[in-house]
Amino acid sequence: MPISDLVTPLKRQQTMRADVYEQLRELVMTGQVMPGEQISLRNAAAALGVSVMPVREAMQRLVAENALEVAPNRAVRVPRMTVSQFREITTIRINLEGLATKLAALALSNAQLDEIQRLSDCFATEMAAASPNGSRLIAFNKDLHFAVYRGANMPMLLHMIETLWLRIGPILNYDLRAGSRRVDERVAVRHHSAWLGALKKRDATAAHKALKGDIESAAEFIVSAGMLVSADS
Repeated sequence: MPISDLVTPLKRQQTMRADVYEQLRELVMTGQVMPGEQISLRNAAAALGVSVMPVREAMQRLVAENALEVAPNRAVRVPRMTVSQFREITTIRINLEGLATKLAALALSNAQLDEIQRLSDCFATEMAAASPNGSRLIAFNKDLHFAVYRGANMPMLLHMIETLWLRIGPILNYDLRAGSRRVDERVAVRHHSAWLGALKKRDATAAHKALKGDIESAAEFIVSAGMLVSADS
């Protein structure tokens, strides 16, 4: 999909650099760009309605965070990931996101639970559509997960989880973007339903179990789909 369809032109000069970074960061974190995909500096600048300089600065920052990489031909691209790297990050995610889930189960307000329910319903409705929109599914899924994690009220933990999603985002939502068997069978909807049900009951253990099932189910599909590099270089 052209980058012009994925970003919003910027108008606020005083926050331009921050906005450029946040929009490009969001593209990576939500998996709107895929491993190996090149991101054109000039195309991104044109889509955002800014000069090349703030885009270059944002990309350099994302390269420093390992969210992007510079190819041998100097092009900026989304890094590919090996199976071992993916499995390692998946294990870390289960632990960190599981901790955030357990804490959130005991701390979420009724208003926060209502918002999580709304996002879960939006995700389920989109997935039930005749032709689910991959971009919308990805956005609802990310917003749902982070609505829960913010409920843990631990900013440093939230930042660590965001860092993991920034690294794994381009591959994490492959099944949602590609329209896989998991979409047809609404696997994620079932996991989300169990997750939300446990959160509403303030059952931290059950909420952690449901989240673990969601992460592991998606991870197993991604490995089996052959989207990862088979061996470390």
